[in-house]
Parts: sequence; C-alpha cells; structure tokens
Amino acid sequence: MDQSSHVDNARTHSPPFHLAALIDAALAAHRTGQPRAAESLYRQALALDSANPRVLHYFGVLHYQRGEHETAARLMGEALRLDCNDAACWSNRGLVAAALGHTDEALICYDEALRRQPDFADAHNNRAVALQAQGAVGEAIDHYRQALASNPAMVDVHLNLGTALARLERFDEALVCYGNALSLEPQSAQAHFNAGNAYNALGRHEAAIASFERALALRMDYVEAHINLGSLIGKRGDYAGAESHYRHAVALKPNPAHLVCLGGSLGAQGRLDEEEVFYRRALALDPDYADAHQNLAWLLLKRGDYKQGWATFARRWRHSDYDALAIPGVAEWRGEPLAGRRLLVVGEQGFGDHFQFLRFARVLEQLGATVDLRVREPLLPLVARIPGVHRAFSGEPASRPDSHYDFWVPMMSVPSCLGTELSTVPAEVPYLFAMPAKIEAWRERMGAAGRTPRKVGLVWAGSPTFGNDRYRSVTLTELRRLGDLDNLAWYALQKGPAHAQLADAPAAFRAHDFTAELASFEDTAALIMNLDLVIAVDTGVAHLAGALGKPVWLLLPANSDWRWLETRSDSPWYPGMTLFRQTTLGDWTPVVEQVSEALRNGRHAPPH
Repeated sequence: MDQSSHVDNARTHSPPFHLAALIDAALAAHRTGQPRAAESLYRQALALDSANPRVLHYFGVLHYQRGEHETAARLMGEALRLDCNDAACWSNRGLVAAALGHTDEALICYDEALRRQPDFADAHNNRAVALQAQGAVGEAIDHYRQALASNPAMVDVHLNLGTALARLERFDEALVCYGNALSLEPQSAQAHFNAGNAYNALGRHEAAIASFERALALRMDYVEAHINLGSLIGKRGDYAGAESHYRHAVALKPNPAHLVCLGGSLGAQGRLDEEEVFYRRALALDPDYADAHQNLAWLLLKRGDYKQGWATFARRWRHSDYDALAIPGVAEWRGEPLAGRRLLVVGEQGFGDHFQFLRFARVLEQLGATVDLRVREPLLPLVARIPGVHRAFSGEPASRPDSHYDFWVPMMSVPSCLGTELSTVPAEVPYLFAMPAKIEAWRERMGAAGRTPRKVGLVWAGSPTFGNDRYRSVTLTELRRLGDLDNLAWYALQKGPAHAQLADAPAAFRAHDFTAELASFEDTAALIMNLDLVIAVDTGVAHLAGALGKPVWLLLPANSDWRWLETRSDSPWYPGMTLFRQTTLGDWTPVVEQVSEALRNGRHAPPH
C-alpha cells in the first residue's frame, strides 16, 4: 500500500531572484531523483533564508524519504509554524507521523490538509491508508474514492482501493480497480500481482497463474509473486514448478518462510534429505519458527524418529492457532503426574487426526486422570463411548457445569508428553464403537440388498481443498478393473464432490450406494461394522474404520503422509490395516493391480 508525498512548485512568498533560482533548482533535482544535489541546494537556500517554509517543507520530505523521520518532523513542524495554510505540508507531515507510529497525529494532519483543500487527492489517499491500517476499511474506501474523484489518474490509489476491497472479500470489485490501474500503467507488476491474488481468492486459478506470470515477466525479482505462484501451482500438484519459484524466492530473500516453502516442495516430491536442510536453515534464522518445526517434525516422524519428531512437533504452534485452542486459566499439561487430576484433551486439525489420536484417552485414564474431550460437534456422540472418556463436548468448557480442570492438552501433543515411540504406540483396537441399534438397522438393510461372500466399502477421494489431494485421491476410472472382480459387493462410502463419479462408474460400484443416508459419522461407523473390508485413500473414513477394528486396505501416493512412515506395508497405529503404496507419484496402475490380485486371492497384504 502506497502513501503519497510530493514535491511541487507552489510558492508561499516571493523570495529574491537568486533564492528563487536555488529553490527551483533544488526542487527539480529532488523530483528527478538526485537527492544529494537537492540536499546541497536546499542547504544553500536555507543559508540565505533559514525561515523559508517552502524549503523547510521539502527538505523535510527529503529526510522522510531517507527514513530520517525525526529530522523530517522537526523541519516540517517549523515550516507549518511559519505557514499553517500549506495543505501539502500538512499531508506530508501526516506521513512522517505515521512513519513514527503516531497514527492519531497523522490523521489530525490529514484532516488539517483536507480542511484547507477538500479535493486534495494525496491527502485523501494518505488518510485512507492510515484508516485502513487501523481496520477502518469502509471509511478508507470512501477516502480512496474521493481521491480518485479528484484525480482519477492516480495508479497507486486504484491499487490501494483494490487492496481495501479485497480485504473485505469484494474480489470482483477489487479486480475492477486493478484493471483501472493497468489501463493507466500496463507495465505495473504490482497490479498484475494483486489481480493474481484476487483471481486466486475467487477460485479462478488459471487467471491467477497468468497474472502472477505477467508480474514476474515485468519484474523477475518480485519475491512475493514467486512465492504466491509457487504455492498456487504446488496446490495443483506441480511440485517441481513450485520448487523452481521457491528457489528464486530463497535466492532473493532467504527468510524462514521462504525456506520452509522450498523444503515443503521438495518433501512433496519425496526428496526427504534435501527437504530437511531447508527446515534446519529456517530454524537457524528463527529458532521459534512454528512452520519449520511442524514440517521438520513431520519429516522425522515419517522416518520413524518418534523421539525427536514428537518433541519437535510440540513446537508447531503459531501464536494465533495456539491462542484459539488454549483454555484460559488452565495450565497446559506437559507430562506431569496425572493421578487424581482432571484433564481436558482438546481436539485439533482434521477428523482423521481426531480418530487417530483419540486412542490416547484410555492411556491417560490408566495414568489416573479423569479425561474430558473437547472435539468438533460432528464427532459427538461417537467419541463419548471411547473407553477412558469421562465426558465429550463441543464449545467452550466454561459453558459446561463442573468445568474446572487441572490441565489441558492439545490432542496431538499427547504422544510427546508420554514419550511415545514406534514400539509403544497404543494400538489396541477397537477404541471407537458404533451404536448397536444403528449396526442392526444397517445389517437388515444390507441383507435386503443381497448377500455376497465379501462386502467391501470404498472411498476413492478426499476433500479437494487438501493440499495434496491431486495425488492423495484416485478416480473411479482408475479403479475400474476392481469392479470386474467376482464375489464382491461394493459399498460406496464416498461423500463430497467425488461422489458424482458414480454416475459413469461400473455397475458393481453403483449397486450399493447408501451415502445419501450417511448423515453423520455415527451412520458411517454403523455401516462399516457390517462390512468385511474397507478400501480407501488416506481420509478420515480410513482412520474411522481402523479405529473400529475393521480391516482396511489403504491406497497411498508416493508422497504419503508422515503417519504411514516410509516403506512399511503395515501400520503401528492400526493392526488391521494394510498399506498399498505407489512407487511413482501419480501412477496408480501398479497399486490397483496389487489390490486386484489380493482380492482375487483372498490375501490381506500386498506382495513383498
């Protein structure tokens, strides 16, 4: 966001000819980017007339532009004492106050400028910038519009107005502003960059990519454009392309955020040793950088180094994320004795994470704690039946009776507090239990649908908003050969947009589709209990089935998640789970062949 200061030709009085010539020369040098020459000329002018408000004003502007704000404030203050009617000086003095962190003083200065010149576009823009920084975005928009009414050719104001509208998520209007800026200055890299952000927010990803690429064509050292373009194409699965842009960003500005982005793009390609280097570099620069701790923890856990991995994972928090989770007035549990203590375990991240880590409630109860769970509402009342859980609820604990706790702990921090190793993962299943009446209702319903030797549930896609979904999910077309196998009844467990693929799927996949009746995890759990096997990609349903103690065949991409380790075909978390892994990212054909052969032969594990 830009703020406007200017050097003009206005005269406040009529100095002698030689002084006037010095002032004009100083202003000309200043306007044309010759600060040293301008400074020399300003000093000569002040030697002739130390009380010249015009020279004091613009000599102050020169100091402001150099970052010498205290000196700028003194010079402009003296200029205004001598001539309090100079609107431009009031506006520029406001910029100095804002630079010094004196926002209220800055607003007063802009008001003084506008009182003297109500159509002063620079002052309107500067006041809008200050208001926007305070969160008064609506009022800022009004001033941006007034600035443009006075001078519609101000490119920076069009950009600033677009930024304010985007902050209010009025992205279509913001795009109009960026278009106006580009009509005035077609080579504005910032306008193309801002447009890319707006297109991305609207889900118009192709247009966003084109805008970021145009910004980079105009300014190859545009760090933010490299980062945003890399992030966008990375989410679309082009990790190599993302790596290239992140490398440019790191070369230009090797800060922790950029180093973590580069490391993440390498990890997504399975280049784990290279990935680690960049997380270590980020932490060398900022030992408390949460994203680096989190990504490094995932890498260590994937390697099976649970001792270091969990310790690093415990430092994963950004302040805003932690504050949203923390329980005020209650100490966070970090491994203290639990005998006779009341402990609140607070759920975090996705449903699959909840299902995986709810197992620790029983362990904590065995250590002597009275364990309550605070989880997302869709998980209730399923999780209330977990052994070791005293009570499960959603919402704020203060709204519950008997809400005093000795400790609270984020659910996924429990392993670090317990010192969990691969060999000590609590893997007793089931620890989730479906409602018996619902199980029986589905048994009757599925019996009416026909009995076969083997009932198999199928989940082929996760949420499309997940960063690795392009590789995590598979299509029914790629699974088609499974539908040709005999003596199997396929039960679709797929929710979300991917369910539409059933319309063109083999008849075997469409034969038993009760997903419209799966209104909750309770319903899904009860249906799963009537199946012989669940085949799924890495989604919450796979964790749910594993926690229910059902056999699960999990289809994993080559860049699989940390919890499945690197090469194993079994899981220490779910004894009844078998892992079928890609060897080449994006190529499901060998995996489907393995699954098909295992189904034909009645095997419960992929060949070794």
